[in-house]
Amino acid sequence: MQITSMSLFEKLYSLVIILAVVIGVLLGQLAVVRENAEVFIVPLLVAMLYITFLQLPVENIRISFKNIKFTSLSLLINFIWVPILAWLLALAFLSNHPALYIGFIMLMVTPCTDWYLIFTSIARGNVALSTAILPLNLVFQILLLPVYLLLFGGTTGVVEWSFLLKSVLLILLIPFVGAILTKVLLRKRHHMKETLFSYISLLPMIFLSLAIVAMFSAHGQLLFSHFDLLWKITLPILCFFVVNFIIGQKIGKLMKLCYADRASLSLTTLARNSPIALAIAMTAFPDEPLIALTLVIGPLLELPILALISQVLLMGRK
Repeated sequence: MQITSMSLFEKLYSLVIILAVVIGVLLGQLAVVRENAEVFIVPLLVAMLYITFLQLPVENIRISFKNIKFTSLSLLINFIWVPILAWLLALAFLSNHPALYIGFIMLMVTPCTDWYLIFTSIARGNVALSTAILPLNLVFQILLLPVYLLLFGGTTGVVEWSFLLKSVLLILLIPFVGAILTKVLLRKRHHMKETLFSYISLLPMIFLSLAIVAMFSAHGQLLFSHFDLLWKITLPILCFFVVNFIIGQKIGKLMKLCYADRASLSLTTLARNSPIALAIAMTAFPDEPLIALTLVIGPLLELPILALISQVLLMGRK
Protein backbone atom coordinates (compact mmCIF):
# COMPACT_ATOMS: atom_id res chain seq x y z
CA MET A 1 0.00 0.00 0.00
CA GLN A 2 1.79 3.07 -1.26
CA ILE A 3 0.76 6.47 0.04
CA THR A 4 2.50 9.31 -1.72
CA SER A 5 0.30 12.37 -1.79
CA MET A 6 -2.95 13.86 -0.64
CA SER A 7 -5.85 14.49 -3.01
CA LEU A 8 -7.39 17.96 -3.15
CA PHE A 9 -10.32 16.71 -1.08
CA GLU A 10 -7.95 15.38 1.58
CA LYS A 11 -5.97 18.62 1.68
CA LEU A 12 -9.21 20.53 2.25
CA TYR A 13 -10.53 18.06 4.83
CA SER A 14 -10.71 20.57 7.69
CA LEU A 15 -12.44 23.08 5.41
CA VAL A 16 -14.89 20.40 4.24
CA ILE A 17 -15.84 19.60 7.85
CA ILE A 18 -16.34 23.29 8.66
CA LEU A 19 -18.48 23.64 5.52
CA ALA A 20 -20.53 20.59 6.55
CA VAL A 21 -21.13 22.17 9.98
CA VAL A 22 -22.22 25.48 8.40
CA ILE A 23 -24.53 23.78 5.91
CA GLY A 24 -26.03 21.67 8.68
CA VAL A 25 -26.69 24.69 10.89
CA LEU A 26 -28.31 26.58 7.99
CA LEU A 27 -30.49 23.63 6.98
CA GLY A 28 -31.46 23.20 10.62
CA GLN A 29 -33.28 26.54 10.43
CA LEU A 30 -35.94 24.74 8.41
CA ALA A 31 -38.28 22.91 10.76
CA VAL A 32 -38.92 20.01 8.36
CA VAL A 33 -35.16 19.38 8.01
CA ARG A 34 -34.45 19.80 11.73
CA GLU A 35 -37.16 17.32 12.72
CA ASN A 36 -36.09 14.60 10.25
CA ALA A 37 -32.32 14.99 9.90
CA GLU A 38 -31.48 12.67 12.79
CA VAL A 39 -32.79 9.54 11.04
CA PHE A 40 -30.05 9.85 8.39
CA ILE A 41 -27.10 9.98 10.82
CA VAL A 42 -26.71 6.30 11.70
CA PRO A 43 -27.17 4.93 8.13
CA LEU A 44 -24.57 7.37 6.81
CA LEU A 45 -22.09 6.43 9.53
CA VAL A 46 -22.62 2.69 9.00
CA ALA A 47 -22.00 3.17 5.26
CA MET A 48 -18.87 5.24 6.02
CA LEU A 49 -17.43 2.60 8.33
CA TYR A 50 -18.28 -0.29 5.99
CA ILE A 51 -16.31 1.30 3.15
CA THR A 52 -13.51 2.32 5.53
CA PHE A 53 -13.18 -1.26 6.82
CA LEU A 54 -13.41 -2.58 3.25
CA GLN A 55 -10.24 -0.67 2.36
CA LEU A 56 -8.27 -1.82 5.40
CA PRO A 57 -5.60 -4.47 4.76
CA VAL A 58 -6.74 -6.80 7.56
CA GLU A 59 -4.63 -9.57 6.06
CA ASN A 60 -1.54 -7.54 7.08
CA ILE A 61 -1.99 -8.39 10.76
CA ARG A 62 0.47 -11.26 10.45
CA ILE A 63 3.01 -8.93 8.80
CA SER A 64 2.97 -6.59 11.81
CA PHE A 65 4.36 -9.36 14.03
CA LYS A 66 7.52 -9.55 11.93
CA ASN A 67 8.70 -6.38 13.66
CA ILE A 68 7.97 -7.23 17.27
CA LYS A 69 9.74 -4.16 18.68
CA PHE A 70 7.72 -1.61 16.66
CA THR A 71 4.42 -3.46 17.05
CA SER A 72 4.86 -3.84 20.82
CA LEU A 73 5.82 -0.17 21.32
CA SER A 74 2.93 1.05 19.17
CA LEU A 75 0.33 -1.09 20.96
CA LEU A 76 1.66 -0.23 24.43
CA ILE A 77 1.59 3.50 23.72
CA ASN A 78 -1.79 3.49 21.95
CA PHE A 79 -3.69 1.20 24.30
CA ILE A 80 -2.04 1.64 27.70
CA TRP A 81 -0.21 4.97 27.86
CA VAL A 82 -2.62 7.05 25.71
CA PRO A 83 -5.79 6.09 27.67
CA ILE A 84 -4.01 7.01 30.92
CA LEU A 85 -2.82 10.32 29.45
CA ALA A 86 -6.31 11.05 28.09
CA TRP A 87 -7.87 10.34 31.49
CA LEU A 88 -5.38 12.63 33.28
CA LEU A 89 -5.95 15.46 30.78
CA ALA A 90 -9.73 15.00 31.01
CA LEU A 91 -9.56 15.22 34.81
CA ALA A 92 -7.35 18.30 34.65
CA PHE A 93 -9.33 20.27 32.07
CA LEU A 94 -12.85 18.82 31.72
CA SER A 95 -13.91 17.35 35.08
CA ASN A 96 -16.73 19.92 35.37
CA HIS A 97 -18.11 19.13 31.90
CA PRO A 98 -19.10 15.41 31.74
CA ALA A 99 -20.12 15.44 28.06
CA LEU A 100 -16.86 17.07 26.94
CA TYR A 101 -14.98 14.71 29.28
CA ILE A 102 -16.52 11.63 27.59
CA GLY A 103 -16.06 13.06 24.10
CA PHE A 104 -12.39 13.77 24.76
CA ILE A 105 -11.80 10.24 26.14
CA MET A 106 -13.51 8.70 23.10
CA LEU A 107 -11.40 10.76 20.70
CA MET A 108 -8.10 9.94 22.35
CA VAL A 109 -8.49 6.17 22.87
CA THR A 110 -9.24 5.43 19.18
CA PRO A 111 -6.01 5.42 17.11
CA CYS A 112 -6.26 6.46 13.47
CA THR A 113 -6.68 3.84 10.75
CA ASP A 114 -6.04 5.96 7.66
CA TRP A 115 -4.82 9.57 7.98
CA TYR A 116 -1.50 8.82 9.60
CA LEU A 117 -0.30 6.92 6.52
CA ILE A 118 -0.40 10.12 4.48
CA PHE A 119 1.63 12.07 7.00
CA THR A 120 4.00 9.14 7.54
CA SER A 121 4.80 9.30 3.84
CA ILE A 122 5.30 13.08 3.97
CA ALA A 123 7.68 12.68 6.94
CA ARG A 124 9.60 9.90 5.08
CA GLY A 125 8.57 7.35 7.69
CA ASN A 126 8.19 3.60 7.22
CA VAL A 127 4.82 3.48 5.43
CA ALA A 128 4.87 -0.31 5.03
CA LEU A 129 5.37 -0.79 8.76
CA SER A 130 2.64 1.74 9.57
CA THR A 131 0.27 -0.04 7.20
CA ALA A 132 0.99 -3.39 8.85
CA ILE A 133 0.06 -2.06 12.31
CA LEU A 134 -3.17 -0.49 11.03
CA PRO A 135 -5.46 -3.57 11.30
CA LEU A 136 -4.31 -4.24 14.87
CA ASN A 137 -5.16 -0.64 15.80
CA LEU A 138 -8.65 -1.21 14.42
CA VAL A 139 -9.29 -4.54 16.14
CA PHE A 140 -8.01 -3.39 19.54
CA GLN A 141 -9.99 -0.14 19.55
CA ILE A 142 -13.21 -1.96 18.68
CA LEU A 143 -12.63 -4.36 21.58
CA LEU A 144 -11.34 -1.82 24.11
CA LEU A 145 -13.40 1.34 23.50
CA PRO A 146 -16.33 0.11 25.66
CA VAL A 147 -13.84 -0.90 28.38
CA TYR A 148 -12.18 2.53 28.41
CA LEU A 149 -15.54 4.30 28.52
CA LEU A 150 -16.76 2.27 31.47
CA LEU A 151 -13.39 2.48 33.22
CA PHE A 152 -12.77 6.22 32.81
CA GLY A 153 -16.31 7.51 32.30
CA GLY A 154 -18.41 5.22 34.45
CA THR A 155 -18.64 7.74 37.30
CA THR A 156 -19.85 10.60 35.09
CA GLY A 157 -23.41 9.28 34.88
CA VAL A 158 -23.31 9.61 31.09
CA VAL A 159 -22.23 6.08 30.12
CA GLU A 160 -24.89 3.34 30.12
CA TRP A 161 -23.73 -0.21 29.36
CA SER A 162 -26.84 -1.25 27.38
CA PHE A 163 -26.70 1.69 24.96
CA LEU A 164 -22.93 1.35 24.62
CA LEU A 165 -23.11 -2.37 23.78
CA LYS A 166 -25.87 -1.76 21.25
CA SER A 167 -23.82 0.95 19.57
CA VAL A 168 -20.69 -1.17 19.32
CA LEU A 169 -22.66 -4.04 17.78
CA LEU A 170 -24.59 -1.82 15.37
CA ILE A 171 -21.98 0.73 14.37
CA LEU A 172 -18.73 -1.24 14.46
CA LEU A 173 -19.23 -5.00 14.25
CA ILE A 174 -21.89 -5.07 11.54
CA PRO A 175 -19.93 -2.98 8.98
CA PHE A 176 -16.68 -4.71 10.01
CA VAL A 177 -18.12 -8.21 9.46
CA GLY A 178 -19.81 -7.00 6.27
CA ALA A 179 -16.47 -5.72 4.95
CA ILE A 180 -14.73 -9.02 5.78
CA LEU A 181 -17.45 -11.02 3.97
CA THR A 182 -17.21 -8.71 0.94
CA LYS A 183 -13.44 -9.24 0.82
CA VAL A 184 -13.95 -13.00 0.94
CA LEU A 185 -16.37 -12.81 -2.00
CA LEU A 186 -13.92 -10.66 -4.00
CA ARG A 187 -10.82 -12.70 -3.11
CA LYS A 188 -10.54 -14.36 -6.54
CA ARG A 189 -11.91 -11.40 -8.49
CA HIS A 190 -8.82 -9.19 -8.40
CA HIS A 191 -9.80 -6.93 -11.31
CA MET A 192 -13.26 -6.29 -9.86
CA LYS A 193 -11.71 -5.62 -6.44
CA GLU A 194 -9.20 -3.10 -7.81
CA THR A 195 -11.88 -1.35 -9.86
CA LEU A 196 -14.22 -1.16 -6.86
CA PHE A 197 -11.54 0.23 -4.55
CA SER A 198 -10.50 2.87 -7.08
CA TYR A 199 -14.03 4.30 -7.05
CA ILE A 200 -14.77 4.21 -3.31
CA SER A 201 -11.64 5.76 -1.79
CA LEU A 202 -13.28 9.15 -1.13
CA LEU A 203 -16.69 7.84 -0.11
CA PRO A 204 -15.89 7.53 3.63
CA MET A 205 -15.11 11.25 3.87
CA ILE A 206 -18.19 12.11 1.81
CA PHE A 207 -20.46 10.00 4.03
CA LEU A 208 -18.84 11.46 7.16
CA SER A 209 -19.43 14.99 5.86
CA LEU A 210 -23.08 14.19 5.13
CA ALA A 211 -23.47 12.69 8.62
CA ILE A 212 -22.06 15.91 10.12
CA VAL A 213 -24.53 17.92 8.02
CA ALA A 214 -27.37 15.77 9.38
CA MET A 215 -26.08 16.04 12.96
CA PHE A 216 -25.85 19.82 12.92
CA SER A 217 -29.18 20.12 11.12
CA ALA A 218 -30.72 18.30 14.08
CA HIS A 219 -28.60 19.87 16.84
CA GLY A 220 -27.15 23.02 15.26
CA GLN A 221 -28.42 25.38 17.93
CA LEU A 222 -26.28 23.53 20.44
CA LEU A 223 -23.12 24.91 18.82
CA PHE A 224 -24.17 28.49 19.45
CA SER A 225 -25.57 27.93 22.92
CA HIS A 226 -22.29 26.29 24.05
CA PHE A 227 -19.81 28.23 21.93
CA ASP A 228 -17.89 29.23 25.07
CA LEU A 229 -17.01 25.58 25.70
CA LEU A 230 -15.02 25.18 22.47
CA TRP A 231 -11.81 26.56 23.93
CA LYS A 232 -12.13 24.18 26.88
CA ILE A 233 -11.76 21.14 24.61
CA THR A 234 -9.09 22.75 22.42
CA LEU A 235 -6.53 23.08 25.21
CA PRO A 236 -6.41 19.40 26.30
CA ILE A 237 -6.30 18.28 22.65
CA LEU A 238 -3.24 20.48 22.04
CA CYS A 239 -1.64 19.20 25.25
CA PHE A 240 -2.18 15.62 24.10
CA PHE A 241 -0.35 16.16 20.82
CA VAL A 242 2.59 17.94 22.44
CA VAL A 243 3.06 15.40 25.26
CA ASN A 244 2.57 12.35 23.07
CA PHE A 245 4.93 13.61 20.38
CA ILE A 246 7.69 14.06 22.94
CA ILE A 247 7.00 10.65 24.50
CA GLY A 248 6.97 8.88 21.13
CA GLN A 249 10.27 10.42 20.06
CA LYS A 250 11.97 9.73 23.40
CA ILE A 251 10.86 6.08 23.43
CA GLY A 252 11.86 5.64 19.80
CA LYS A 253 15.37 6.91 20.52
CA LEU A 254 15.63 4.91 23.71
CA MET A 255 14.73 1.72 21.82
CA LYS A 256 17.22 2.64 19.06
CA LEU A 257 14.66 2.82 16.25
CA CYS A 258 15.90 4.25 12.96
CA TYR A 259 14.47 7.61 11.83
CA ALA A 260 11.85 6.07 9.50
CA ASP A 261 10.51 3.73 12.20
CA ARG A 262 10.61 6.49 14.82
CA ALA A 263 8.58 8.81 12.56
CA SER A 264 6.07 6.01 12.00
CA LEU A 265 5.82 5.38 15.73
CA SER A 266 5.13 9.05 16.44
CA LEU A 267 2.43 9.40 13.80
CA THR A 268 0.63 6.14 14.55
CA THR A 269 0.44 7.11 18.23
CA LEU A 270 -0.62 10.72 17.54
CA ALA A 271 -3.35 10.50 14.89
CA ARG A 272 -6.82 9.74 16.23
CA ASN A 273 -9.81 8.00 14.64
CA SER A 274 -12.56 10.58 15.17
CA PRO A 275 -15.01 9.01 12.63
CA ILE A 276 -15.27 5.74 14.60
CA ALA A 277 -15.59 7.60 17.91
CA LEU A 278 -18.18 9.93 16.36
CA ALA A 279 -20.22 7.00 15.09
CA ILE A 280 -20.33 5.47 18.57
CA ALA A 281 -21.14 8.81 20.22
CA MET A 282 -24.12 9.51 17.96
CA THR A 283 -25.74 6.18 18.79
CA ALA A 284 -24.63 5.50 22.36
CA PHE A 285 -25.30 9.06 23.59
CA PRO A 286 -28.19 10.46 21.49
CA ASP A 287 -29.18 12.82 24.31
CA GLU A 288 -25.65 14.21 24.72
CA PRO A 289 -24.86 16.01 21.43
CA LEU A 290 -21.99 17.88 23.11
CA ILE A 291 -20.05 14.61 23.02
CA ALA A 292 -20.40 14.50 19.24
CA LEU A 293 -19.49 18.19 19.04
CA THR A 294 -16.20 17.41 20.79
CA LEU A 295 -15.45 14.72 18.22
CA VAL A 296 -16.10 17.13 15.34
CA ILE A 297 -13.65 19.67 16.77
CA GLY A 298 -10.93 17.00 16.97
CA PRO A 299 -10.17 16.61 13.24
CA LEU A 300 -10.32 20.39 12.71
CA LEU A 301 -7.27 20.63 14.96
CA GLU A 302 -5.68 17.30 14.07
CA LEU A 303 -5.06 17.81 10.36
CA PRO A 304 -2.96 21.00 10.62
CA ILE A 305 -1.16 19.63 13.70
CA LEU A 306 -0.16 16.42 11.89
CA ALA A 307 0.99 18.46 8.90
CA LEU A 308 3.18 20.55 11.22
CA ILE A 309 4.54 17.49 13.02
CA SER A 310 5.52 15.82 9.74
CA GLN A 311 7.57 18.91 8.90
CA VAL A 312 9.14 18.95 12.38
CA LEU A 313 10.14 15.31 11.91
CA LEU A 314 11.70 16.10 8.54
CA MET A 315 13.68 18.99 10.04
CA GLY A 316 14.94 16.69 12.80
CA ARG A 317 15.97 14.14 10.20
CA LYS A 318 18.06 16.70 8.34
